[in-house]
Amino acid sequence: MNADQLRSLSFATADDSEELARAELYGLLARLWLAPPDEALLRQFGVAVTQAPESGAFLEGPWEQLVGTLRATTEADAKLEFDALFGGVGKPEVFLFGSFYLAGFLNEKPLAVLREDLARLGLTRDETSGDTEDHIAYGLEVMRWLIAGDDIAICNLEQQRRFFRNHMQTWVGKLCDTVAVHPAARLYRQLAGFTQAFMQVETQAFDMLEG
Repeated sequence: MNADQLRSLSFATADDSEELARAELYGLLARLWLAPPDEALLRQFGVAVTQAPESGAFLEGPWEQLVGTLRATTEADAKLEFDALFGGVGKPEVFLFGSFYLAGFLNEKPLAVLREDLARLGLTRDETSGDTEDHIAYGLEVMRWLIAGDDIAICNLEQQRRFFRNHMQTWVGKLCDTVAVHPAARLYRQLAGFTQAFMQVETQAFDMLEG
């Protein structure tokens, strides 16, 4: 990355609007990976500004591509694509679960380790959800909470760093690479591209924090 791109690689204070925007970005990504965008969400993107979270920085191009694709997508098309990639009967085309990318199978040791770490954070699985905790949307939502939560004993940079290093950085890039080359991916190719770029920004920021 060049000097301009590195402008996005810093963490603001917990009460700063930039940190809240960072949390909202995690929340948006969680929403888009969990289910296809509905008409209400697509309408929001239809009127939203297209500026990236950091103008002129590393995320600008991927963000503009994602917004442009969302604006050209219908609710029906998004659902068809989501189902083609991640749904269907039996084995999906693309898995959204960390254990698959880390261990080669679902419900393996990485999920057990994740559950132990979530328990230490005081988090449990929503029993009404059919997805296990290693779903990408769950991890993204945990990151959102660790950034924006009120309990500073848990919701702080050190916990963000630990969770990201152990449960996001280890596999999300592999998922994004898989989606990016799938012939059925259009909207989700752009989502994967932006997610990949955002993960790179977060990785570099945590690297700088440790340095």
